[in-house]
Amino acid sequence: MRIFHVFLMTMALLLTPAVARAQGAFGSGAPHIAARLASESAMPAPGKDTAIAFAMEPEAGWHGYWENPGDAGLGMTVKWTLPKGVSVGALRYPVPETLMISGLMNHVYEGPYAVLAPLTVAADVPAGTRLPIRVRADWLACTDKICVPEGADLTLDLVAGDGQVQRADRARFDAWRTHLPRPLGAQASYAMTNGRLHMAIPFPARAQANDVHLFPLAEGFTRYAALQKARREGDRLLIETDAAQGFRGGPMQAVLRTGDHVGFLLTATPGPVPAPQDGAMRTVFIALAGAILGGLLLNIMPCVFPILGLKALSLARAGGNEREVRHEALAYAAGVIATCLALGGALLALRGAGAAAGWAFQLQDPRIILLLLLLVTAIAFNLAGLFDLGGFGGGERLAARGGTIGSFWTGALVAFVATPCTGPFMGAAMGTALVLPVGAALAIFAGLGLGLALPFVLLAYLPALRSRLPRPGPWMARVQRIFAIPMFLTALGLAWLLGQQRGVPAMTLGLGAALLLALLLWWLGRRQHSGRGGGGLVLLGALALLGGGMALLPKQAPAVTLASGAIPFDEARLASLRAAGKPVFLYFTADWCLTCKANEAAAIDRAETRAAFEKAGVTVMVGDWTNADPAITRFLEGQGRSGVPLYLWYAPDREARALSQLLTVSTLTALVP
Repeated sequence: MRIFHVFLMTMALLLTPAVARAQGAFGSGAPHIAARLASESAMPAPGKDTAIAFAMEPEAGWHGYWENPGDAGLGMTVKWTLPKGVSVGALRYPVPETLMISGLMNHVYEGPYAVLAPLTVAADVPAGTRLPIRVRADWLACTDKICVPEGADLTLDLVAGDGQVQRADRARFDAWRTHLPRPLGAQASYAMTNGRLHMAIPFPARAQANDVHLFPLAEGFTRYAALQKARREGDRLLIETDAAQGFRGGPMQAVLRTGDHVGFLLTATPGPVPAPQDGAMRTVFIALAGAILGGLLLNIMPCVFPILGLKALSLARAGGNEREVRHEALAYAAGVIATCLALGGALLALRGAGAAAGWAFQLQDPRIILLLLLLVTAIAFNLAGLFDLGGFGGGERLAARGGTIGSFWTGALVAFVATPCTGPFMGAAMGTALVLPVGAALAIFAGLGLGLALPFVLLAYLPALRSRLPRPGPWMARVQRIFAIPMFLTALGLAWLLGQQRGVPAMTLGLGAALLLALLLWWLGRRQHSGRGGGGLVLLGALALLGGGMALLPKQAPAVTLASGAIPFDEARLASLRAAGKPVFLYFTADWCLTCKANEAAAIDRAETRAAFEKAGVTVMVGDWTNADPAITRFLEGQGRSGVPLYLWYAPDREARALSQLLTVSTLTALVP
């Protein structure tokens, strides 16, 4: 039946020119679906992409067809005539509607719609060059009773220029883009049982899904007119329908409609469709294990290890007082876990309010960086012996009074500073947390805190481990001075990060504030040595420095500098490169992410890697997430991640392959022949 319909429609389209001439002879040549060609920029920039669109407007009662029209109809066909140096990528259709006519399912558009495509101007096209775009487009216009083949020769005259986009054009194209299916990111699976197709699609429980329907992009998977049963179970959508006769099997691409012209592009592969509760619990346990392991790894961060070392020394000072030791350990763990829960809860609240926020959002705010810079500076000078901060790090005065309060706030500080770079085991865990119910998500954030606090807790509760610590003595003061070195390095790193976020003026401002704070602390230390106080005045001065610095911070971020040969992340450009069959290495990084910087230095920014990529024609695309970027946040979310690093390899004509978060030169060079 489907082959018969396709044959009839194809013959109709082949006769389109004759039909058009006949309509003209009788004076009734107005199409039932009006079409025009539009460009987002009238002056596309050489070396960059712009979007063009077929703006289609059906008459009342008429409809056009999606790229896979269903049981009847045909999608639009185009034949381009382009000037030298100009190319057009694959057509991108909006999410369609369903229309059942005489038992046949049609995938249609019953109102105005736009089919988009990326247009690329070669980098060597001179500015000012006229770019006449010509295209022959043919489509089918139908009512519930008749179909008429229609077509038009559409033109668009552009000029190579600076890529400027008028506000009205951007708004119009942005509105059209909202109707395009977005990448789902997560992999779906399906299974066949007695002619029935069962599909499990990862989908957050809190995300809206109304009028759900699955539109396969190719024939041979489902019977289009069959009823589709969709139900929500936790963080998955389960869809059941009839498989197509002669089911083709293999990977399946489809569009999942979840609202009025809203949907997601997904890929499903054959595999088990697990029982909902078992699968959900397994996902939570795997993510929780990854979070605990990632928290353990955070203890080797330069801003964490010194504090952990001092806390271990405080246990040595406590001697055999098991009760005191365990109280301090529990207070420290409570501070770490409470902070991780607070950060995770804030992140979930921001995302629930519609903000495009990801894990480590606190380090995307330069005001937070300035606060941390002053705080770490104070800690470093305290460790160096410039002044006495009673109660920090298990000092003598704190130990004498009972150090639970100091331990709690020490744990809170450690978690706040360390969690942004959650290590190579945390990317998937954090991404999973953001698609789970709130209770399960908070359990994963708490697991991160538990992993971070675990070494200190084990030392407190296992006397055999604690007995291996050196005995207290004068050497402890020297070790404390040594621990000041990584804290000073952390302060320098925060100052550098401030410069990366807001430029050299911001870095100068941060270093100046840290210097003034050091002078205040030196004054406090002098007074303490003579038996006098002054801590309150120093605290007020530090708050004044912080408030003044925040007010004077530059508002705009400097331009991002990329490695040689790399291009900035752009989802439209990525789609264009993939449509052209170009290999792409896409990675997401941030200046505050230690794992990212280590991978760049050890594997990405190496001569061997660059040479291999250049030889194979690989495009390197970089998403810099140092400052908050909603486009990058949305893309990361689509890949099931909530933070960086993320490394994706796009081989020609293949789906994205996520690489390990610990890279080597051999890992990257092995990607290309």
